[in-house]
Amino acid sequence: MVDAPPRDAFGRVLTDLRISVVDRCNFRCPYCLPEDQYPEHHPFLDKRERLSFEEIVRLTGIFAGLGVTKLRLTGGEPLLRRELPKLVSWLANVPGIADIAMTTNGTLLPRSVEALREAGLSRITLSLDSLDPAIYRQLSGRRGEVDEALAAIDAAERAGYASLKINCVVMRGINDDGVLDLVARFRGTPHVVRFIEYMDVGTLNGWERGKVVPSAELVARIGERWPLHAIDRAQRHDVAERYAFDDGAGEVGFISSVTAPFCGDCTRARLSADGKLYTCLFANEGFDLRALLRDGAGDDAIGAAVAGLWAARDDRYSERRAIERARGNDHRVEMFAIGG
Repeated sequence: MVDAPPRDAFGRVLTDLRISVVDRCNFRCPYCLPEDQYPEHHPFLDKRERLSFEEIVRLTGIFAGLGVTKLRLTGGEPLLRRELPKLVSWLANVPGIADIAMTTNGTLLPRSVEALREAGLSRITLSLDSLDPAIYRQLSGRRGEVDEALAAIDAAERAGYASLKINCVVMRGINDDGVLDLVARFRGTPHVVRFIEYMDVGTLNGWERGKVVPSAELVARIGERWPLHAIDRAQRHDVAERYAFDDGAGEVGFISSVTAPFCGDCTRARLSADGKLYTCLFANEGFDLRALLRDGAGDDAIGAAVAGLWAARDDRYSERRAIERARGNDHRVEMFAIGG
């Protein structure tokens, strides 16, 4: 373990690692993996191109030695990776790792949630963009049913996950009319709905500023129905602004990377399924750690490479979005490749 985590050009430390275990997904959400860009037979990574479980665990140990304590497993859809509970159990035994979370659309969760819990998965975030069956189907690329997502929540509760984070990407004119329905459904439960501004991640999701619903607008809309008050983030580098209901019926969150960027507190790095390290969600290229692993580099050499990359990091795309787009810097890694 290092005496202190490496710091980047803005003094930000490295404490969180998001690991994409597979680039495939069983959905075709328009804000991430649109059907017209990624049809049924799109050539995703094959088994040899993906990091093995052993490689993921080895890299996690190296990152833990640099100060990483929190992991989040993502995809694509992480539950498409076979034997995922085995990976979780191995990661849970890496010295220094204190928290392992997973983001999923939930459709495959009931069959493995108990095994994941026993393996050491700490927390689950589930994507739920609408309670309306037709809109949910539309936003899944017509590959998911809202009843499956709700069944996943029930299964997670039975497995012992008392509190889930439920993420909704809000797009104007598509699902923003259903925001209050989502709030009503989970008010009074331990679960926390988080509304995410539609982001310009990648280059193929057809992002338009006009489709963004600012979090401030949603706070006002929800607060008019159920009065709210702001509460502190659990940790400074958490991405969501938190609001509690005045009547004590829980809380909601807002992730506002378009209208209120939070780059200044970002402590996250992202590892893609093919072993590339990205220091920003909006990066246009990654550093190939898989090549180092498979070329026989030692842990110290890989750790030094990661520390050096982080120390040189000056990413703050969300704060510089207009400037970067004006410069024509529009090529960015796609969300499905690094898990958001």
